[in-house]
Amino acid sequence: MTAVLFDFSGTLFRVESTDSWLRGVLAGADVRLTEAELTAAVRALEAVGALPGGGAPARVPEDLADTWLVRDQSAALHRAAYTGLARQVALPHPALHDALYDRHMSPAAWAPYPDAVEVLRALRERGIPVGVVSNIGWDLRPVFRTHGLDQYVDTYVLSFEHGIQKPDPRLFATACEALGADPRKTLMVGDDRRADGGAGALGCTVHFVDHLPAADRPNGLRPVLDLVS
Repeated sequence: MTAVLFDFSGTLFRVESTDSWLRGVLAGADVRLTEAELTAAVRALEAVGALPGGGAPARVPEDLADTWLVRDQSAALHRAAYTGLARQVALPHPALHDALYDRHMSPAAWAPYPDAVEVLRALRERGIPVGVVSNIGWDLRPVFRTHGLDQYVDTYVLSFEHGIQKPDPRLFATACEALGADPRKTLMVGDDRRADGGAGALGCTVHFVDHLPAADRPNGLRPVLDLVS
């Protein structure tokens, strides 16, 4: 392999828990809930899939169905989809739904998987270029910079910046072109078999990892180093 592409959420980084997400927003807005109220709100937000990067919604409301399918093609669609899901849950103030969306874009809401730095550093030492290809509605570069991983990434190909989303092979082709890499000698690493599996249409080798909490997946990325050796 002469290049490696990585997905973002569930692959290199994991978003905070729904509990931490909601507590952070409530604290910032100086809104207080009882523990019972907070627990109920967390469960409700999880059920509707309101946290981007968290669990998928059990059901997408009919009025959001079309937006949901193309949510990663623009910043506006992404915000509309996730705030729409969140608004199914009653909160003390309507502005909190937008505040929750804003919170998930902050570097503090994300943590790299324990072996992410080790693997990215090893790839850099071997002279293997790295790209990040993500279905997303906002600029994740500050997350990488804040956590010290930006120095190991050569290009970012983000769906909302191109108006297309994985599994469309054009997104992976854009990344390979930016790296000067032959897709047939490029490894794509991701957690979504449908979205990330789209790289296979270009001839890329695809390796999947499990989308788990960071503490539960300490070594999930290390097999990448064997695949490129």
